[in-house]
Amino acid sequence: MTLAGKRVLITGGGSGAGADLALGFAGAGAEVVVTGRRLDALRTVAARNPGIRAVRGDVADEADVRRMFAEAGACDIVIANAGQADSGVMAKTTLDQWNRMIAVNLTGVFLTLREGLNQMEGWGRLIAIASTAGLKGYAKVVPYAAAKHGVVGLTRSLALEIARRPVTVNAICPGFLDTPMTDHSVAVISQKTGRSPAEARAALEGVNPQHRLIAPAEVTAAALWLCGPGSGGVNGQAIAISGGEV
Repeated sequence: MTLAGKRVLITGGGSGAGADLALGFAGAGAEVVVTGRRLDALRTVAARNPGIRAVRGDVADEADVRRMFAEAGACDIVIANAGQADSGVMAKTTLDQWNRMIAVNLTGVFLTLREGLNQMEGWGRLIAIASTAGLKGYAKVVPYAAAKHGVVGLTRSLALEIARRPVTVNAICPGFLDTPMTDHSVAVISQKTGRSPAEARAALEGVNPQHRLIAPAEVTAAALWLCGPGSGGVNGQAIAISGGEV
């Protein structure tokens, strides 16, 4: 498969799944624009392939999202990948924590996909990187799970709204990923429970029936498939990559 002549914008492209997506799409011949708040991290990713360039942008800021797309240029593929995770029991969750999770994980996806759609004139692909937390509940991550459920609902509704256009909208829902975000979760679990980091990681791996973390490359492969030949009928789907977790 080649994506030569296509431009893809990937939010949260400075690390983890976003960086892997950028390298995967650049490897398929696309022109890739990675965005995020940490310009140094974006430039580090861009330095790994001449087909990648960095544009700073905050997905939770409406004006910044518009500027980000203006600087990137017209995009054929938009991947709303930027996200943050936090944990804690609901009774002790502050409104600031709730608002932060919703702003980045849901409002950021809305702003990114809306702006991406508005500048698409022909064929296009809109992809949200959600989570299995958008398909089921997990204890102690109420704001995060609520935001990811919102992303799945947004995806399904928008797909119906634009179904007669040559643009599809889908969400990819990985389980716990082998990324720095999960490393942070492991550290938090270890700190709050007294478990060793190895025990905390094993607990997350155990959620997956295959007893492992999902590799970012698996998310990239799914995203590339959604942009390749024969994918036009795949629309409004929340595609789980979770080893069979239900």
